[in-house]
Amino acid sequence: DGTVRAVAEHFADSKASADLAIVPLGTGNLLARNLSVPINDVPAAFVRALGDGTRAVDMGWVDVDLEGENERHGFVVMVGFGIDANMIAETDDDLKSKAGWLAYVESLGRALAASEVLPFHVTTDDQPARDERGHTLLIGNCGMLQGGVALLPDADPSDGELDYLVLSAEGLAEWAGTLKTMMWDNGIMRLFGKSDTATSSDSVIHGRAKRIEVTLPEARPFEIDGEEIGDTASFTVTVQPSAIRVR
Repeated sequence: DGTVRAVAEHFADSKASADLAIVPLGTGNLLARNLSVPINDVPAAFVRALGDGTRAVDMGWVDVDLEGENERHGFVVMVGFGIDANMIAETDDDLKSKAGWLAYVESLGRALAASEVLPFHVTTDDQPARDERGHTLLIGNCGMLQGGVALLPDADPSDGELDYLVLSAEGLAEWAGTLKTMMWDNGIMRLFGKSDTATSSDSVIHGRAKRIEVTLPEARPFEIDGEEIGDTASFTVTVQPSAIRVR
């Protein structure tokens, strides 16, 4: 995903006329999964890459303060702080090279221990700023993870909006409720057509916006498309609709 992000960022920033084609060879391959590009089938991925059809895909942009220095990065999958960023920071690179995305599972326990609930300020679009509490905030252009898990079930990489998720579960009971919301309400029930919008709960909050500003009381590890880039206490996320064309 880091390689795909780097190319997509250049295409979107330069308004390039070229199409982006993906032959998935990485660890996560999340954009490819969300666009139904064949995984673990290089010949099939090449057939798609050389085909005629394209799909317009949005580009997310994040302006993030890293130790007093502002950096601007593009993303095609998701950004955020909390469990996801801590898991990436805690993952052993040698294990990752051998086990692929399963190496992230090994680091999950340490990531949970490092993720504590804290208050933060959020401003979405032209709405008044509000206070939230949570240990994890993820903002995504697309929402499917490995194994078909729909972390952001309403996310559409071509709809001109970004979806976000705030998690605040603490303790066994709250985590059980969170898993029920994510796996049952926003997973199985949607497959059977019982719901067409993401379900929220006390510890799972879903939302959508074109611009999201976040201020934290203290710096937290921050990730962009599966890469931990440092600690931040403030960032602003926007969307560039139909920024690239993907085969």
